[in-house]
Amino acid sequence: MRGTSAAVIALAWAAGGLAQAPFPNRPVTMVVGFAPGGGTDITARIIVKKLSENVGQSIVVENRPGAGGSIAATAVAKAAPDGYTIHLANVGALSVAPHLNSNLPYNPQRDFAPISMAVVLDNVLVVHPSVQARTLAEYVKEANERPGGMPYGTSGIGGAGHLAGELLKLMAKANLVHVPYKGGGPAMSDILGGQIPSMIATAPTAAPHVKAGKIRALATTGTKRSTFFPDVPPVAEAGYPGFEAVNWYAYVAPAKTPKEIVDRWNREIVKVLNTQETREQLLANGMEPTPSTPEELARYMERELATWGRVVKEAGIQAE
Repeated sequence: MRGTSAAVIALAWAAGGLAQAPFPNRPVTMVVGFAPGGGTDITARIIVKKLSENVGQSIVVENRPGAGGSIAATAVAKAAPDGYTIHLANVGALSVAPHLNSNLPYNPQRDFAPISMAVVLDNVLVVHPSVQARTLAEYVKEANERPGGMPYGTSGIGGAGHLAGELLKLMAKANLVHVPYKGGGPAMSDILGGQIPSMIATAPTAAPHVKAGKIRALATTGTKRSTFFPDVPPVAEAGYPGFEAVNWYAYVAPAKTPKEIVDRWNREIVKVLNTQETREQLLANGMEPTPSTPEELARYMERELATWGRVVKEAGIQAE
């Protein structure tokens, strides 16, 4: 009888789950889909320090670069749903990849449990001084009058800059010609040298060159004015309401991760994103902390999936 009672107590304890068991009680892996030094990696490492302190466990940032973040996302989708693997994913892996690859090994809506948005990064449309346009309207007009259209550089096919350009092309009916580079650095070098007339770059990449007068900023791609370019209007404010094309990184876990674990990670991540120290570090790197609930992130992912699916289809974007 005593053994039966012990078994019942053990089962009750197990059923009680995470409310009574300490979590996390071993190291956690935070998977990032890009190499060290990139925006996603920088964001992860800023957040992980305070997050690790708060939960009392080491959190290891694991870089799994390749395929625009899809290699990492595939690995996380197949990981054990126990809360010990979380993923800082980007817009490409969660909202663009499914439209570029019909054989993608994961489904963003089915295979992940949203935790919280992390950061949002604006892009900015910049032009070389040889371009006459000083407003977005003038840029569109110049693009449509220019023989062969207006070339614009980006960090690559299917990236946030490319998507922003194609969305602008569709909404403004502008004759824009995409020129993909193998990264934002080479593209910036070419616009500074006058090899391309315009570019859609991340705000922190473009800011020092705009400040130095080497290039001119015409419009940003977020829904509100950028902290890097407070005097530059967003595209939505400059004549195209509803335009939004930003980089964003969000935390997700493997699907079927227990709700109480997802909620715990949400509380801890939101707490870190709201600390002054973390906010200042992220903002200094051009990243706006944007904590959310899991439900808000799920709705945002769904909207972005629909938006970029339409853009990819209408613009005829194909994977590299």
